[in-house]
Amino acid sequence: MISFANAKINIGLNIVGKRADGYHLLESVFYPFPLYDIIEITSTESATTTTLEITGIHLPVEDNNLCLKAYHLLAERFSLPPVHIHLHKQIPYGAGLGGGSSDGAMVLKMLNEKFNIGLSAVQLEEMATKLGADCPFFIRNRPCYAEGIGTDLSTVSIDLSDKFLVLVKPAVNIATAAAYQHIIPNSAEENLREVLRLPVQDWKFYVKNDFEERIFEKYPIIREVKLALYAHGAMYASMSGSGSAVYGIFSKPVDLTTLDDLGQVYYPVEI
Repeated sequence: MISFANAKINIGLNIVGKRADGYHLLESVFYPFPLYDIIEITSTESATTTTLEITGIHLPVEDNNLCLKAYHLLAERFSLPPVHIHLHKQIPYGAGLGGGSSDGAMVLKMLNEKFNIGLSAVQLEEMATKLGADCPFFIRNRPCYAEGIGTDLSTVSIDLSDKFLVLVKPAVNIATAAAYQHIIPNSAEENLREVLRLPVQDWKFYVKNDFEERIFEKYPIIREVKLALYAHGAMYASMSGSGSAVYGIFSKPVDLTTLDDLGQVYYPVEI
């Protein structure tokens, strides 16, 4: 069984509070981006344990990998046999694109189908919350308004299918936990739901990412990427999540090969 786990971008990201347990409260729109990790799950009749192999972008195989955690989460409840998981990594990590969360959510969905477990989408979302705050979104995998710690999802009517989205990933990796250490929660200046009803070209005046200011100070190249996207005609550009990837929304396809000196350029991929 082979499936494709896509990335996401954040359209707006307001950090509006912090819970007693240390988790931050946010307001954001999670939007799928067509850049994919590839996951294959195969049965291993002679094996006694589940194994994970990672190719593509190099990552060490660790016990806290969300693919393995997703397997064990279901295996403990439904007595699953061992499997081999091959993750071909193409979504850059430390980029604010949710690649690891997407992988974990996809493994839940694949195992549910492969072993005919019969969990509904709602039940899968509930299981996904145990993996991470972004994971339930990837079960739903359509534009969502996210609140709370990112697990409170509701429908949002944003459709960018007539636009051209591009990602640029500088040679900087940012750990989400480290980025949150410098965040001071505050009430949002604008109502995100309301301002996202404006034309996309007006978003740059109102739609903010609260991580940008501090991250730009520490990593000026990320600011350079954002400015370069605007210089190339982006209607809107923003860092995704806690960075370091920056996306641009264009009215038509654009060639950004001149930005190769700033980072890796990722164009949408059709599956």
